Amino acid sequence: MSQFGVCPIGKAKALVDVDVVSFFFNKSQLGILYKQSMLKRASLISLWLLDSDPSIRWQVMRDLTGAPAEEVAAERARVATEGAGARLLALQGADGRWGGAAWNRGWNSTMHVLMLLRDLGLDPASDQARHAVGLVRDDVTWKGCGPQECDGNPFFAGEVEPCINGQVGAVGAYFGQDIRGIVNRLLAEQLPDGGWNCEAANGSTRSSFNTTICALEALLEHELRVGSSPEVTAARLRGQEYLLERRLFRRRSTGAVIDYDKKDGPGAGRGHPAWTRFAFPTWWRYDVLRGLEYLRRAGVAPDERVAEAIDLVASKRDGDGRWPLEVRYPGEMPIEMDDIEGQPSRWITLRALRVLDWYSARD
Repeated sequence: MSQFGVCPIGKAKALVDVDVVSFFFNKSQLGILYKQSMLKRASLISLWLLDSDPSIRWQVMRDLTGAPAEEVAAERARVATEGAGARLLALQGADGRWGGAAWNRGWNSTMHVLMLLRDLGLDPASDQARHAVGLVRDDVTWKGCGPQECDGNPFFAGEVEPCINGQVGAVGAYFGQDIRGIVNRLLAEQLPDGGWNCEAANGSTRSSFNTTICALEALLEHELRVGSSPEVTAARLRGQEYLLERRLFRRRSTGAVIDYDKKDGPGAGRGHPAWTRFAFPTWWRYDVLRGLEYLRRAGVAPDERVAEAIDLVASKRDGDGRWPLEVRYPGEMPIEMDDIEGQPSRWITLRALRVLDWYSARD
């Protein structure tokens, strides 16, 4: 039993009240009943997930139900023309920007909408994506949205903060844009402990989980789209070791669970350890589920350093096999998502099931 009150993956039968049920059934029958109940619940969860936006459906079909590739592709194509993806695309201004800005402190700027479209899985090869991203590439700069020295920078050249550049790099690579300038800058800004920190320019020598996950996602997306290089791969592997050495949410120095995000400060009204509540969208913020999703996409073979994080994810599953949206970060959204804080979330459930499948397939 882990500290989060759940059995490790592979020992879920301990959750069944065996003493009561075995009064009526022998061990062989119990095994059959258990498998049938788990299959039925899994089937109901899949149906619930599929009864949703195309952006969720195509990922469920690809990652959970094993649908044929042509069916997955057809469903993915609908992201550009229906639901959340279509609504986001329709909000782009004639000048190529969303929210009138390359970046802002809300969630409706060009960078944030492109991050969300990447999460939704808008096909970069679609006509709609090519048109929208082409407008950004050709017309959007950082004027008025970052340090004055970056006013003339094209959007996909980024600005100066590694946290922001990580997000711009991730969407740029995903949508097929040249982000070599951002990649080179991230390589030069990696700290000795393996991670990154936006506060390094102000003298910080310790990395930040928030900045590190943004940089890692950019480097991984670049490798997936362009191909790896020794320098990029080495930097990314050092960065992911930063997370793994800390078991995704602990201090390396003491092993203690990290109490709070320094961006929020102690006692920020949340009453929970940092990184342990799951959000969607995550924006620039790290959480354990986001860290596990990165490791899954990177093809990392899970080891004992992720076991506690996996137990944490499993502990949050409700009696119906779903996961709640635990936090929504304040800020103006470009569109309203269907998930409600504190209620079962299709996005969190999809992502949680993916990482549990990744972990269970380790053997």
